[in-house]
Amino acid sequence: MNTINRKTVCVIAALSIIGLTGGCGGLKGTSKRSKLAAGRTDLGTTIGSLAEIYSAEFAAVEGYGLVGGLQGTGSSECPPALRAYLRRYILTQLPQHKINVDELIDSDATAVVHVGGEVQTVMSGKRYFDVRVTALRGTQTTSLEGGWLYGAELKVAGRLGAATRAVGSAGGPVFIDKIGSPRASRKVGYVLAGGRVLKEYRAHLVLHEPDFEVTSNVRNRINERFGFGAAKAVLPGRIELGVPPNYRGQEQRFISMVKATYLSENPEITKERIMAFIRKLAISPDKYASEVALEAIGNESLGKLSILLNSSNEEVRLHAGRCMLNLGSQEGLGTLIRIAMDTGSAYRIEALEALTRSARRNDAAAISRRLLRDDDFGMRLAAYEQLRELDDISLAREFIARSFYLEQIAQSQYEGIFVSRSGEPRIVLFGAPISCRDNVFVQSEDGSVILNAPTGQNYVSVIRKHPTQPSVVAHLKSSFDLADIIRVLCEEPSRKDEEGHGGLGVSYSEMIALIKQMCDKGAVSAEFRAGPLPKIGVIVKK
Repeated sequence: MNTINRKTVCVIAALSIIGLTGGCGGLKGTSKRSKLAAGRTDLGTTIGSLAEIYSAEFAAVEGYGLVGGLQGTGSSECPPALRAYLRRYILTQLPQHKINVDELIDSDATAVVHVGGEVQTVMSGKRYFDVRVTALRGTQTTSLEGGWLYGAELKVAGRLGAATRAVGSAGGPVFIDKIGSPRASRKVGYVLAGGRVLKEYRAHLVLHEPDFEVTSNVRNRINERFGFGAAKAVLPGRIELGVPPNYRGQEQRFISMVKATYLSENPEITKERIMAFIRKLAISPDKYASEVALEAIGNESLGKLSILLNSSNEEVRLHAGRCMLNLGSQEGLGTLIRIAMDTGSAYRIEALEALTRSARRNDAAAISRRLLRDDDFGMRLAAYEQLRELDDISLAREFIARSFYLEQIAQSQYEGIFVSRSGEPRIVLFGAPISCRDNVFVQSEDGSVILNAPTGQNYVSVIRKHPTQPSVVAHLKSSFDLADIIRVLCEEPSRKDEEGHGGLGVSYSEMIALIKQMCDKGAVSAEFRAGPLPKIGVIVKK
């Protein structure tokens, strides 16, 4: 239950006085003033009251593909119909190569897999997503570890017919989580950010009562408010929505604003609407709805929103400041910065994200760099994510072995390591450079990869042993710089015709497991943190 304190009441009272004394446009006549003071209930017809907008946030997709590069852990089993499909698909993907697809499928270095994922249905900017790969049930495949999904086309789940159009594709290295449950099945893995959207989904607005004239009016109103191309009438009663560039990454917010947009307007009723939603923002539990409604009205809301920046309720200040920033006003900038910097605030990350989306790039980057030194790890991580979004120069980034990103942040006094297990695979070194101490011995779960640096040795030995024999396959050297160790472990081995030693070709899965070991054993004096696994809903296979 929300308690309205004295200062909030004063703000509401001030708003009412402004409206009555002409601050809302100098309304004349006692009846109009009384109506405004009471708060008119009939503020007009919104687009949301005339129609439903169909846009589920996520849609399940699935397909089948082939994982290769396995060390004898695959199998040849494949249902005839699926084999025929894979034969056709692989040949269309490699038209210039002569390849015996049946021999490829029959090899124990490959495994046929089911591929599943979820795509964001209004996908304007974020076009990549995680997919899960699962070895077919009843086959002899024992592990997908170290494999690579060659390619798969993805269709809406349950619609895998030949005539169904693919909406996505997937491919890339298979990630097996080794730092969560040690008993997790090796027959299930992920391709992090391995799915790609081929078809951009659009939301559709469907009128409750199809009418050509109303359809035309709704389309025109949306384009008037959000720019030409935001709405396209495809049928009487049906309108296709396109997300404007300034709302990329805020697709669901854009849809909420369309629903909150009034079909008609005039200066007097617009002022009344603003006053009504300012009051609701100050006292209603659902402050986000009021914020969206004020943003849908547009710049006319700015004057009254600025009053709420002085509210004693921090949540009110957040919504007001964010709304103003989204409308192009810098007046709410200071408010959002203060919230982001307030260690006692529950709205810090929301404020920071608002700054990154709508503030000037230099302002957003400056506050994120400051927050890299925050005492709270969650805030440091959020600041890093915003700098990554801004492609800021404080973040050094390199792509390792066509597989994952190594990112280093030198501006942080805190030494920590973050590894992702969803989205783009990446190892992030806070407080770089981070060094490994000497007198260290770490080996992979199966003993095939060893890091060794006896006391007094001025380098780290990086060794790969034969998986079934006691012989050493490769013995390389690295400095004690953790970034250098990662490169030597993970870069692809050099071919015979290339100069240099290359790396050992260790997978991202294995690398982050080794890093965790190094931190746990004190070989690296840094805090280790791992992100969550992909959240992919269960796709029921018939």
